[in-house]
Amino acid sequence: MDARDVAGRVRSLMPGLRSDLERLVRIPSVSVPGRIDRPLLDAFELVSQLFADAGVAVERLDLPGTAPVLTGEIAAPEGAPTVLLYSHYDVVPVGDEAQWTSPPFEPTERDGALVGRGVADTKSNVIAHVGALRAWGGRPPVGIKLCIEGYEEIGSGALTSYPQTDPARFQADAMVIGDMGSIRPGLPTLTTALRGMANVTVQTRTLESGKHSGLYGGAAPDALLALLQALASLHDAAGDVAVAGLRRNEWEGPAQPEADFRELGTIVDGMPLIGTGGLGSRVWSGPAITVTGIDAPSVDGAVNAVSPYARALLNVRVHPEQDAVEAQRAVIDHLRAQRPFGIELDVQPGATGNGFAAATDGPAYAAAREAWSQAWGADVLLAGSGGSIPIVSALARALPRAEALLVGTTDGFANIHGPDERLLLSEFERATIAEADFLGRYASAFSADRSAGR
Repeated sequence: MDARDVAGRVRSLMPGLRSDLERLVRIPSVSVPGRIDRPLLDAFELVSQLFADAGVAVERLDLPGTAPVLTGEIAAPEGAPTVLLYSHYDVVPVGDEAQWTSPPFEPTERDGALVGRGVADTKSNVIAHVGALRAWGGRPPVGIKLCIEGYEEIGSGALTSYPQTDPARFQADAMVIGDMGSIRPGLPTLTTALRGMANVTVQTRTLESGKHSGLYGGAAPDALLALLQALASLHDAAGDVAVAGLRRNEWEGPAQPEADFRELGTIVDGMPLIGTGGLGSRVWSGPAITVTGIDAPSVDGAVNAVSPYARALLNVRVHPEQDAVEAQRAVIDHLRAQRPFGIELDVQPGATGNGFAAATDGPAYAAAREAWSQAWGADVLLAGSGGSIPIVSALARALPRAEALLVGTTDGFANIHGPDERLLLSEFERATIAEADFLGRYASAFSADRSAGR
């Protein structure tokens, strides 16, 4: 099939693909550490059936304390490459349901978009994989391997350490990581770098209990003041991370325009951005430290007392090529050295996940540039992402020679993890067309590359 045939075939499949997506979104497959409940298993079973019907010989991989992983394959034609398709069927919790304008697990169409938890992150990417295989009648011109997991939103569990122990299960020449999308609608995007991630908890107890601020304030060691003093040391006056040992370099290539960043980030008018240098280095190739949680007395419930205890959770985003544990250690060492007002802080490591930087000069990227550009009718943007996908670096370690394409159905306005998460149906269709087209183009590019002796 040529590109026009592929596009026409996918378009004819879209009503059925949308129906399958809605069935999957209706399953509240929220992943929670230590819990594998019926909705997760229901989502796994539906996804397994969809891929089996699309021609994949599916298998179930059970790992300790982890939701089941869907693996499987379609054998490659003689001389053809194999492509690993990755995505996940779990979702994050809905949060405050009162902020949703329609029930989170009842997919609702509105203004050309489908609204529902997980519709963009990332059940539509699961269905895009299915659609690409259906477009080829279950017999694509490349071999297929699968890795569809159900614990991605909570760190992937035991899966992150598994691929290197069983590389044959995932062996492929290229990987299509279906968990990303376009920076903005209409702009086809191939994500070439992901920052790593590390969590750090810092806390201190200075009093056995809260004490009257009139009688003790000014001399009694205030735990909250000490914590805030330490947290303030993590950034300089411009807002750049001030922790020694965290890698940063200027992003090479186009970066997101500041106007787009402000719009997508819903930044209040007149509010300055923090940090210096290009946006690419601040959000794609540089470190970031965010206080994602803090235990402190609430304003509404405040009493006049010196705080006896305070705790904060930090999320550290790490340069794509820096070891996440190394970066975590740098933050821990920095905080332990602070001793605000002479108070020692208890600083502990949390979860980590390495980042990823893709090689972009192989036949898979050449084929992908053509396929994504053709599907959108626009030039492809190579971009970074400040987010993390824990399994990507694990797959890259197990398959060091495989090209990795980070793509998908979503866009910058999809509001993933927030209320009214939404998927533009036009982006869903284009992403599915691009992936199906890629399989054909990659088979040809791979063959040409081999014929040329590369």
